[in-house]
Amino acid sequence: MKMSSLFVRTLREDPVDAEVASHKLLVRAGYIRRAAPGIYTWLPLGLRVLGKIEAIVREEMDAIGAQEVHFPALLPRDPYEETGRWTGYGPNLFRLKDRKENDYLLAPTHEEMFTLLVKDLYSSYKDLPVILYQIQTKYRDEARPRAGLIRGREFIMKDSYSFDVDDDGLSAAYDAHRAAYMRVFRRLGLDYVICSAMSGAMGGSRSEEFLHPTPVGEDTFVRSQGGYAANVEAVTTVAPLPRDFTDLQPARLLATPGAHTIESLVTFANLHYPREDRAWVAADTLKVVFVTLIHVNGEREVVVIGVPGDRDVDMRRLQAAFDPAEVTTATPEDLARHPEIVPGYSGPQAVGPNGAPRREDGTGGAPRFFIDPRIVDGTSWIAGGNATDMHVFGLVAGRDFTADGIIEAAEVRAGDPAPDGSGPLELARGIEIGHIFQLGRKYAEALGLTVLDQNGKATIVTMGSYGIGISRAVAAIAEAYHDDFGLTWPIQVAPAHVHIIATGKEDAVFGAAAELAAALDARGVETLYDDRPRVSAGVKFADAELLGLPWVVVVGRGLASGTVEVRERRTGARFEVPVAEAAGVLAERVETALQAARD
Repeated sequence: MKMSSLFVRTLREDPVDAEVASHKLLVRAGYIRRAAPGIYTWLPLGLRVLGKIEAIVREEMDAIGAQEVHFPALLPRDPYEETGRWTGYGPNLFRLKDRKENDYLLAPTHEEMFTLLVKDLYSSYKDLPVILYQIQTKYRDEARPRAGLIRGREFIMKDSYSFDVDDDGLSAAYDAHRAAYMRVFRRLGLDYVICSAMSGAMGGSRSEEFLHPTPVGEDTFVRSQGGYAANVEAVTTVAPLPRDFTDLQPARLLATPGAHTIESLVTFANLHYPREDRAWVAADTLKVVFVTLIHVNGEREVVVIGVPGDRDVDMRRLQAAFDPAEVTTATPEDLARHPEIVPGYSGPQAVGPNGAPRREDGTGGAPRFFIDPRIVDGTSWIAGGNATDMHVFGLVAGRDFTADGIIEAAEVRAGDPAPDGSGPLELARGIEIGHIFQLGRKYAEALGLTVLDQNGKATIVTMGSYGIGISRAVAAIAEAYHDDFGLTWPIQVAPAHVHIIATGKEDAVFGAAAELAAALDARGVETLYDDRPRVSAGVKFADAELLGLPWVVVVGRGLASGTVEVRERRTGARFEVPVAEAAGVLAERVETALQAARD
């Protein structure tokens, strides 16, 4: 490749819409170009990086016996209706019609199509197991695309699916993918944490995410020194044991004028109703939060969430708990349908099983009420009195109120105990680069995928689903490998191995640089040669730092003494090499680095 003819234009200023380093540098270095919000054009250098990531993924998928297929991105509505995801996917689905008014979608994922393909071709247990995969463009109508390739509306993904007769086969396929993903991310040079996760709209019994730890990641996860790791949505609370409330005093309804927030309630209680043993704190109060579930059929349902007053509700955890319904803050119009709700002073006595009963058809009555696992029977709380300026003191769970169920909705904090007893949790952020699911029989059952077993009886096939964000991996690597001057690609995914810079104006310099580029090319070393004759050395050096190839060779003043300068981009190390030996030295170093990345 020659810079004089390469389709690239580097920028000195950051794009105005770029927030994170990967977005800034990939655009500035000419790897990608914005086409629309969350949609990017891949330029030649970016495609080379993308292709190398795809090649590594293909090698590891092929190594576990997977076979590659390729589906269309434009899909018919019918299969998604059969699985309930035409509506269940919600507003993130791109829906469209053809000229005959037939419904189509731009695929966000391909479970249905893989299932139908196997159903079409296979009918016996002898045909299984099989693993199929593709690398394909996906589409999701993200409400707030951000951070360049990290969260876009169009993205490239490897998705694979395993098909087995029984659960033992599914477990084996799941474990094979898990091990393959570990090899993929190690070969890409990406640190990762394997976190327990929620299955969400995908469904299934087991789910794990591969997260690349980085401060710019959108996913919050937790981990302990003892080895526990989970996406914050999947963390389970260590609940206290129920308590005996036989001897507890009856609840008291007391005036609390103006105490419509947790903070003001605690202050008022300590001033007017002090405890003898200690001061009241926020954790003594029971906070109720009103949210609205928008179900897939469009129905709006108000739901009440109870959490200890020192904790906020984490909407991501709440969304995971109620998926596929969309969760939003309840509006005044939503609350107006429930006159028993008194904003600022509502308590559990008027909601859920404690409020007005529902009709036999399930309509009417008090909104459903779900509580945090810490609100166990026998715990005593200060809660709203369901009247303005009134609160109940000594309201006991299990005696004075009950709930429709337990929900994991409260925020997770650093220092909370790990569910497995492995120590306190610490919080971190990461980019999701892979996700694996044991889907089970959800999609096979919905779409009628069965095979005849050894006894000639139809049995439903069990499935696994396994994804890697290919385009997102480009961003994750760029986040992990850059400095103040530009990108610093690891050699296994760099668009080329060596960047040759010809400095000065002498023909001898350009001649020597061209000969070195040809010699490296003959040895299989991918080379980018900056042959631009009327560009200053300063601009060439700045471009080399921005583009981030692993090795930079400077052909210039040293040529008079028979040497060229070699720079290692990531470490900044420099050394002189005789011109006659430069190709051999660089080829050896490149091969050593590539072998280390493979190993």
